[in-house]
Amino acid sequence: MSDNPLWQALGQHWKWIALRGVAAVVFGVLAIAWPTIALAVLVLVWGAYAFVDGVFTLLAAARMRESGRPIWPLILVGLLGVGAGLVAFFWPALTALGLLMLIAAWALVTGVLQIVAAIRLRKALANEWWLGLSGALSVLFGVMMIANPGAGAVAVAWVIGAYAVFFGVMLVLLALRLRKTSTFNA
Repeated sequence: MSDNPLWQALGQHWKWIALRGVAAVVFGVLAIAWPTIALAVLVLVWGAYAFVDGVFTLLAAARMRESGRPIWPLILVGLLGVGAGLVAFFWPALTALGLLMLIAAWALVTGVLQIVAAIRLRKALANEWWLGLSGALSVLFGVMMIANPGAGAVAVAWVIGAYAVFFGVMLVLLALRLRKTSTFNA
């Protein structure tokens, strides 16, 4: 469907994107289902998600290395996820404000990099706006978290959960499209 080397490399490794999406959906559902869990548990659950997402992203970058395309955005997102996950594991008593700022920073960086990817893939990917929309919503989510950090813990858990579910669904949809394109080109 496309001769774009980045699109082809992503298509060959669509499963990693799907795994990121599934991990995000699982985290989101847990955050929505149990919004009153202790902050320390939420920190650890989010830390586990961020760590797993970071590892999957770094693995995808390692697999795409031979494509000859720049993989620094994937490496940056992966390292940010692993780092954020480790911070959450080693300092689980982070305050709600600290957790919110950590999640907000992660959402901002991830969103900007998704928008960049959508722009780079605009000629290779029909409906690239889905990826761009996902990035824009990530940026909006990060800005909202910074602007209103005093929201209640339950509301924060629901917002985080809804964001994670949406983000995960968008990644799974992208992965399925990549799989279809990759299978079509094989």
